[in-house]
Amino acid sequence: MKTRIVSIVLALLLTLGGVGSTAAQQAPADPGRDVSNNAEMWRGARRGIEGYVSIPNKQAGVLVQSEGENWRNWRNGPISTYGIWLLLGIIILLAVFFAIRGRIRVEAGPSPRRIKRFGVIERFSHWLTAVTFILLGLTGLNMLYGRYVLRPLIGADAFSTLTAWGKYLHNYISFAFVLGVLLLVILWLRQNLPTRADLIWLARGGGLFSKGSHPPAHKFNAGQKLVFWGVVFFGLAISVSGFLLMFPFTVADLHQMQLTQLGHDIVALFFIAMIIAHIYIGTIGMEGAFEAMNSGLVDENWAREHHSLWVAEIKGETPPSDRDPHGSAPAGGATRPAWSAPSPVSSSPLSSSPAPRRR
Repeated sequence: MKTRIVSIVLALLLTLGGVGSTAAQQAPADPGRDVSNNAEMWRGARRGIEGYVSIPNKQAGVLVQSEGENWRNWRNGPISTYGIWLLLGIIILLAVFFAIRGRIRVEAGPSPRRIKRFGVIERFSHWLTAVTFILLGLTGLNMLYGRYVLRPLIGADAFSTLTAWGKYLHNYISFAFVLGVLLLVILWLRQNLPTRADLIWLARGGGLFSKGSHPPAHKFNAGQKLVFWGVVFFGLAISVSGFLLMFPFTVADLHQMQLTQLGHDIVALFFIAMIIAHIYIGTIGMEGAFEAMNSGLVDENWAREHHSLWVAEIKGETPPSDRDPHGSAPAGGATRPAWSAPSPVSSSPLSSSPAPRRR
């Protein structure tokens, strides 16, 4: 009995104590006490005012980094939106062009002769750059669009694993990509300097929009030179920005890193769009173009139609004029067909040795 009475008294005391505590919390503050909502402090924090911290990382003194929100809005907003329209737009444009123009054929028909266009080192450098760029492009697009496209299809766990490994791949193969670009510059820089023939090629649209129009061109025409310099400048920009992101805070601060990442995305999207057009013209867009980087040998008729100045140079022929873009006359002045029989010096149909001059 006595135990029950003690329990009831303790319960009443605890209840009264809780009520008193609640009442004290709800009681108005002392009129003489300075009650401030610290609005100025939070405005300063929002503006990124840096406070004092005792740890080595002084950037931790910034309580609120508002530029991070701006970075996210730009990345997930205009860059992602216009980027996907850019990529879809170039694909649609090429599809329409293919539907209207069709595949650009070798108008003179196949030739029994082949001309050596690219050596082993040139093809290795090209494919090193091409393969690494494709891997960089796919892993980069996954980081930008993967959560909208892949994650609903393969699930969150698989997407997380794929993206993590893709990030490692993206980082490490970037060194091979830079090496490939440097090799291309060393091998092809001189041959990609602008010439007068490039202006003529551009004025005629490269002969891409009409049949029977083949403006003269050296080993690389103006279109290929534009791709080359695009690879050089886009490659330089994307490599520098990529290495700054791989080694954060070595040169740039946090805000500069955010701007670097946005620039990296923008350059990459334009780079990918340009390479999509390059892949199109080198595969289904033009007959005979892929063989140049596959075996290194090209059909002689194809070479005369698209690179007549280059053929004249390697065969010791008179360079074709603007009015005679096919110009296949040897130095002696005699005419010759679009293709010639194999040289009697070499019976191999793959021989790239110059044909003997006729007198």
